[in-house]
Amino acid sequence: MKQPFEKLGAFYLGRVWDDEKNEVTEETCLYDSKDLTTHAVCVGMTGSGKTGLCVGLLEEAAIDGIPAIVIDPKGDLGNLLLTFPDLDAKSFEPWVNADEAARKNLSKQEFAQKQAELWKGGLAKWGQDGDRIRRLKEAADFSIYTPGSEAATPISILSSFAKPPASVLDDGDLMRERVSTTTTSLLTLMGVDADPIQSREHILISTILDHAWRSGKDLDLGELIRQIQSPPVDRVGVLELDSFFPEKDRFKLAMQVNNLLAAPGFSVWLDGPDLDLQKLLYTDEGKPRVAVLHIAHLSETERMFFVSLLLNQVIAWMRAQPGTTSLRALLYMDEVFGFMPPTAEPPSKRPLLTLLKQARAYGLGVVLATQNPVDLDYKGLSNTGTWFLGRLQTERDKLRVLDGLESAGAGFDRKELERTLSGMDKRVFLMHNVHDRQPTLFHTRWVMSYLAGPLTRDQLKGLDSKPAAPSTPKQAPTPARPAVKPVAERPVLPPGVRQRFVPWEGAADATLRYRPALVGIGDVQYVDRKTKRTKHREDVSLLLPLNERAEVDWERAEKVDLVPEELENNP
Repeated sequence: MKQPFEKLGAFYLGRVWDDEKNEVTEETCLYDSKDLTTHAVCVGMTGSGKTGLCVGLLEEAAIDGIPAIVIDPKGDLGNLLLTFPDLDAKSFEPWVNADEAARKNLSKQEFAQKQAELWKGGLAKWGQDGDRIRRLKEAADFSIYTPGSEAATPISILSSFAKPPASVLDDGDLMRERVSTTTTSLLTLMGVDADPIQSREHILISTILDHAWRSGKDLDLGELIRQIQSPPVDRVGVLELDSFFPEKDRFKLAMQVNNLLAAPGFSVWLDGPDLDLQKLLYTDEGKPRVAVLHIAHLSETERMFFVSLLLNQVIAWMRAQPGTTSLRALLYMDEVFGFMPPTAEPPSKRPLLTLLKQARAYGLGVVLATQNPVDLDYKGLSNTGTWFLGRLQTERDKLRVLDGLESAGAGFDRKELERTLSGMDKRVFLMHNVHDRQPTLFHTRWVMSYLAGPLTRDQLKGLDSKPAAPSTPKQAPTPARPAVKPVAERPVLPPGVRQRFVPWEGAADATLRYRPALVGIGDVQYVDRKTKRTKHREDVSLLLPLNERAEVDWERAEKVDLVPEELENNP
């Protein structure tokens, strides 16, 4: 028999809670998916059931075929991949906590059996079963990614430095935001606290990115390093480039970026599928995907770096979509603490605010969750239509939430709401939705995903993830006579060393390989000692490929037909 909550576009969150009787009623709490286009924020202390509510929300979206990007700073949203339609002990066993089993004097197998029974019974109480789990698994692909790690599937950040789509390039505000956020993210990862207005490092890199992107060119970190050394501009503002940022200081900055690129472990940031929103949201066959971006293993600076780049990609993808009034996709971020504070300006804050202001028109719903209400910029949440409020830890948290609701323009009875928030039970939430006539108090339903808690590295490796395959790089033609091993990246040389390039006459789409060589060009004259007159004159051009020890032996040089004017400043 079809359950009353199985309606397309209606998310089954739980059942209405009777505050006076302190019990769950039989009235189903349904949430209109269209309301999420005005975004939502979920606030509740540890143990309030906040994770269960948000996992349930993501499950409902997935079962309706709505893809989602899930940012997971704590590491427990990989639980979305733990769905077992058979609800048998064998499925649960690899994921149960062995220590918890030991504390209960149970073997791992016995504890898995208990968990299977618990989940089966819990789902049944809320009108759910294995068939609904099966429908969930069939409706969407669930994949987990670990940027900066090979624990699951890494994500390549290279596309983050590629030129933005025309929708961003043509929007002055979005373009400036994209340039500034990308620059700040990179400098943050390097440990440089750079003010966008005062920092010459920030101004220089921003100038390079802006120039390249407006010229229709992509950048990678290698090319960025070279352009820091030899920027494509002669002036910054009204100052000469060398007065604003001397060559020796630019070389030091280039070496900082190079050290980051050469650091052990950084190569994994360049592996895996590209940070491509369309591929994260849909499989190659067009099936909706729930992409869990697990970042619990990253340092604070690395998390900020990746999240900021990701949010920029979300904006670019969003702006390329046609307008709609229905929910097209979800962006969910768990524990947004530190990413959108009320006073500071981390690189993640500006794109988050942009999404909250503009995403509605494109059908992208943003859901933010936190247990620290004081760390949210509530003015930035003025466009948020739904507030899920659970148990709060302190009186200060409660007052901060009430202030936030007022700043968001939500009409409510402050005294009544304050009274309700003071006695909230676990897994009970107050839903304040601007689209509804009045707030709803409800108890969350049992989730279909097994909430095993934060996943270990070994568990991440065991998850059944099927991400898009990385693209295969082009194969470059092998140089005919390399003196040393050729490299694919243009080398970075110290200040004062002039670097020139032999003109390339090959195919335009070929991948270049660089070989180091010395060029000697001179005007050679033979003079008669008696008459002091020139008897013979010739122009000589020599090309000396360098060996591994960079030995200079001009006897090995090859005569070539080159003049200084033919050598190019860029490849």
